Order: sequence, then structure tokens, then C-alpha cells
Amino acid sequence: MKVDYIIVGCGLAGVAFSEKLKAKNKSFVVFEDSSQQSSIVAGGLYNPVTLKRFTPVWKSEEQLQTALPVYNKLEKEYNVTLDYKIPVIRRFTSLEEQNNWFEASDKVGLKPFLNTTLIDNNNPKIDAQFKLGEVLSTGRLDTKLLVEKYRADLKTKNCLIEESFDYDALSIGHDCVIYKNINAKHIVFAEGFGLKQNPYFNNLPLGGTKGQLLTIHAPDLKLDYVLKSSVFVIPLGNHNYRVGSTYEQKDKTNTITSEARDMLLDKLKTFIKCDFEVLTQVAGVRPTVKDRKPLVGRHQTFKNMYIFNGLGSRGVMIAPYVANQLYNFIENNVAIDAEIDCSRFY
Repeated sequence: MKVDYIIVGCGLAGVAFSEKLKAKNKSFVVFEDSSQQSSIVAGGLYNPVTLKRFTPVWKSEEQLQTALPVYNKLEKEYNVTLDYKIPVIRRFTSLEEQNNWFEASDKVGLKPFLNTTLIDNNNPKIDAQFKLGEVLSTGRLDTKLLVEKYRADLKTKNCLIEESFDYDALSIGHDCVIYKNINAKHIVFAEGFGLKQNPYFNNLPLGGTKGQLLTIHAPDLKLDYVLKSSVFVIPLGNHNYRVGSTYEQKDKTNTITSEARDMLLDKLKTFIKCDFEVLTQVAGVRPTVKDRKPLVGRHQTFKNMYIFNGLGSRGVMIAPYVANQLYNFIENNVAIDAEIDCSRFY
């Protein structure tokens, strides 16, 4: 089999790069062994503002302009709803936070996204005496459904190989890579935290942050927006809500823990004033980097080997933007933005 690309990994990064290749009529196969869960269990929010300190997300306008049309196209292609346009509302805990919000709203990169008209809390099941602030241009992507549909589509087109990638079976030629019976011009590793097992790129500083989330059933809550306080509360429909997330540095497994559940519930109960039932708990390890920027680019030695990783907790927004950067670098020799080029660590 001869193809233009081998892609290893079919989470948000693998989906975004596959979509770029499809748009450019490039042939490819994707390896996926379902060992990484972060794209599937993610809350799926896209939000151009870091709400802890009211700071802008890196290149948020460019990311949104690139990402949303990609997801809209896939919605039409699969005849499903993936992108839910829903406001993200920040709960203020003090007058000082209100003032910080107003100060931030005048900053470059934040002005288009922070509504300066504060919202009165009219929901008796929420404790928000210092009012609420609305972030604009936000939404939720159903990442689980997206990845499931995308993998199923690749499978029907014989483009998905559901097995673990055997690095020892890879041969690097001058102008190609050979993996078993596959001859490809390029190989792109989009493995998420699985990169730690990759002998070609495991020298890069990919940390990994475990996140755990709960799904609760709360008929009396009646939220029609995403509420951000000490945790996010994300409406899913049918009175169900996703609550998260934790940020754990030591544990790198997909195993749920009672400690994380208790921590999330303790935080939730500080501002939610109604009964609820916990339905599920999930965990995944986000691929994170110490400077909070992705790892994108070419291997130091092998010129037809590339990495697409380190999307962290903002994969929904940033993945299509990074896919464009990597594709234009490989095919058109356009330099990758220096802030995300993996060569910054070489």
C-alpha cells in the first residue's frame, strides 16, 4: 500500500490533520488503539478567555475562525449536532473579581469576548451574590461523538487500522517511511500522552495532566449556560451536566478515583443549592507542555517524520489551527509559528 501520510492517533489532533489531508486530496491511513482517552472524555468547551485570571487565549480569534468551519462541515457530513452554541458564564465571588473583569475587558485580545454588562443571578439554585459575567463566542463540542463518527467513517473507507503502532517495525528511508506493508511519504505522530512511549519524540517535555469529570443529573438546576466557578458545570441536555475538571500531575492513568470525585463534589456544593445524582465519572490524561503551547514540527534527524501534540485542555479550539500550520510546513515549506514549533526544545 502506498499513501502520502501515516497518522498515528485519532483524537482531536488526528481528526484535525486527517481533515486537512482530505481537503487537499492526500491519501492516508490512521493507526488508533484507543489507549488515550483525553479527547473522548473532555468537556469539549471552546472558550477564548482563561477565566481564572481573565487573560486571552493565544491566537484565540484565529483559532476560532479556523476551527468552527471544520466542525460545521463534519456536522453536515455526518448529519449530527456536534457544536452547541452555549454561553460561558463566570460566577464572581467578590467585588474585586468584578473590577478585574472590567479591567480585563479593555485589554487587547479580550475586548471582543468579555461582555461588560453584568448579569443578575435569577436562578435560586445557584449562589451568585456578586453577579455573573458572560464570555462571548463560546460553545461546547461533543468530542466523544465527533471522534466516534470520525473513526467509523475512516473504517468504512479502509483508512483506519485499529492496532497499536509498533515503532520497531518502522523503517526510515531517504524520501519515505515504510511500516510493514505501508509505504508513505510522511508520518505524523498525534498520540497525545502516548507520545511518552514513542522512541522518536519522547525526549520532548510532554508532561501530561490527568483530568477527571463527573456527569450529574439535577432536574432542579435548570441551567441553559455553562457556569464557571471553582469547577465548570456544562449542560448536556435531559437535566444532565458535566462537572470538572481536576488537574492532577502525578497520576498518569485513566483510572477514576474517589479522591477526585469528592473534590469535585465539595467544590460543586459551594455554589449549587439543589439535590443531584452522580451518574458517571471518567478520566483521561491531557497532553500538556510546560509553556502551555503545542508541540508541532519535524524530527531533528528524520525529515519525513513529524509531531502534532501537546494540545492540553484546549484541543477543540487549537487542533484545526495547528493542523493548518503543520500541513503548510510539510507541503509548502511555510515556517511553523515559533511559539509552537517543537524545535524550540531542541
